[in-house]
Amino acid sequence: MFSKFTVNFKITIIMLLKSIKLFALVTLLSTNITAQTPPQDAVLGTWLTADKDGKVLIYKQGDKYFGKISWGKSGRKDSNNPDPKLRGNDLLGTVILKNFKYTGKSWEDGTIYDPNNGKTYSCIIKQKGANSLDIRGYVGISLLGRTTSWTRSN
Repeated sequence: MFSKFTVNFKITIIMLLKSIKLFALVTLLSTNITAQTPPQDAVLGTWLTADKDGKVLIYKQGDKYFGKISWGKSGRKDSNNPDPKLRGNDLLGTVILKNFKYTGKSWEDGTIYDPNNGKTYSCIIKQKGANSLDIRGYVGISLLGRTTSWTRSN
């Protein structure tokens, strides 16, 4: 039979192991939450598009974020713009990201203009690591959309 000391010792060991597991879980979760909260201005800078055929400079005006095409194929025009008067304009300098607000974990409530089809979509920007952004354009709700990844450019 087990002595009272042996039983108490086993119970103590089991409780200690449970405490260690709980501590490890809490530490892991708090580290994950901290790691997933980017600084407000982390999105600022120049980003290479997924197709690597353009760069977008993201900048801040007041408390909102915008992005304009800063590099791309030379002489490319905004030929798909829904406004016929703007179709002859160069894409270089065109503001394609507008009115984003930082929510504490992502940049939301903005729009993205796609010069490839001339359409503007609602958009959410999420940072995935220091040098990667997920750009999700959508219609209506974010489930009805497409995500593309941009990488930070030097």
